[in-house]
Amino acid sequence: MPRKLIILLTLLFWSCAVFAQPLFDEDIMPGAEATGRYIPSLKKKRVALIINQTSIVNGRSLLDVLLEKGVNVKKIFVPEHGFRGNEDAGAHIANGIDSATGIPVISLYGNNKKPKKEQLADVDVLIYDLQDVGVRFYTYISTLEYCMEAAFENGKKVIVLDRPNPNGHYVDGPVLEVTNQSFVGMQPIPVVYGMTAGEYAKMLIGEHWIKFSGKPNLDVIKCKNYTHSKMYRLPVAPSPNLRDMEAVYAYPSLCLFEGTPISLGRGTDKPFRHYGHPSFEGKFTYSFKPVSTRGAKKPPHEDQTCYGEFVAKDVNQIRTELGDSLQIKWLISAYSAFADKDKFFTPFFTKLAGTGSLQKQIENKTDEQTIRSSWEYDLNKFKTIRSKYLLYPEK
Repeated sequence: MPRKLIILLTLLFWSCAVFAQPLFDEDIMPGAEATGRYIPSLKKKRVALIINQTSIVNGRSLLDVLLEKGVNVKKIFVPEHGFRGNEDAGAHIANGIDSATGIPVISLYGNNKKPKKEQLADVDVLIYDLQDVGVRFYTYISTLEYCMEAAFENGKKVIVLDRPNPNGHYVDGPVLEVTNQSFVGMQPIPVVYGMTAGEYAKMLIGEHWIKFSGKPNLDVIKCKNYTHSKMYRLPVAPSPNLRDMEAVYAYPSLCLFEGTPISLGRGTDKPFRHYGHPSFEGKFTYSFKPVSTRGAKKPPHEDQTCYGEFVAKDVNQIRTELGDSLQIKWLISAYSAFADKDKFFTPFFTKLAGTGSLQKQIENKTDEQTIRSSWEYDLNKFKTIRSKYLLYPEK
C-alpha cells in the first residue's frame, strides 16, 4: 500500500475517532437523583416543592417519586412558564390543583413572586428543583431568591436539589447596576455568572443579598461527577422556546434582542437560534416567518417574513463561535441594519443588560473590544466573590 494512502487512511481513522467521542458527559448525576441524601430527612415533615417539568429523577417527576416514598407534599410552587413549562414568557399563570394528585399548585409569577406567610403556614421544608441555564435574566434564580427569603423569614428550611449549569463554563457580560434591579436581574452579577443554583443560593446568603432575621437553614444536595468545564445535555427543555442545546448556548447573547423590535424566532421551529426583522429584506438573505404556536402566542412579527441571520446551526458551531463569551456582534450588526435607530432600543433592554452603558456604546458605534474592556473591572470583582461559593471544580 502506498505510503501516502496509509497516511491518508490513518488521518481519516483518527478524525472519525475524534468526532465519534461523545460531546456531552454522560456520567453527571443531578442532586435530585441522590434520593438517599434528602428523602430520609423529610420524614414527618410537611413539604412544599418548587418544581416544573424539568424536576425529574431518572425520567420521573420528583413529585411522583416523593409521593411514592410517602413524603407529605402539601403544595407545589411553580415559576415562570408554569408546572408543565409550556406557557409563554411573561404569561399569567393561574393557581390551581394538580389533576393527577389533587395537590394545590401556586404560581410564583405575576403578582405573587414571593410565597406569602399564609402560604407557608402549613409547610416545614421547601425543596427547590428547577433546571436553570445560568443566565441572569432567566427568572428561575429570581424565584429561588424570593423563596429563600420567604422561607428564612418564616423559620422554614430550604433544600436545593442542585443541577448542572449548561452555561457554567464561563463568566461574561456587564454586571448589573443596582439601579436596574428587576425580576430579570435582582443582584449585581453578570449576564452569564457561571454558577449552579446551589452555588448561587450560598452566594445570596454569604453576600447578605437577601434580608431576613434569624439563621438561614439551607441544604444543597450536590451533583455527582460535575465540573464547570463539563458539557451537560439537558434531558428536558427548561422552557418552551429553549428546545435544544443550540438555543441554550445562544440564549445569553440573543436574549438581549428581547429589548428591541427584533424577532428571535419565537413562533418558528428554531427559537433562539436565529434573529431577524421584516425591514432587513435586501440586507440579509436568510429568512423565517413566525406564526402563533403554543408557547409563542402572537409572536413578534407574526405571519411576516423576517430577514436576518441563523447563528446556531449545531452545537459544535455555536460553541466555537461563542468562544466561551457573550457575543454582542449580532446586536451591533442588527442595530447597524435597522433604519429607524431611535426605535431600536426599548426600556426593557436596560433591564436585560443590567446597565444603560451598553445601549449608549452601541449607539455611539463603540467598537466591540472597547465595550468588552468596559466590563472587565466589575467582572473581575465578581469572579473573586464567586470563587468563595463554588461547590464544583472549574476544570
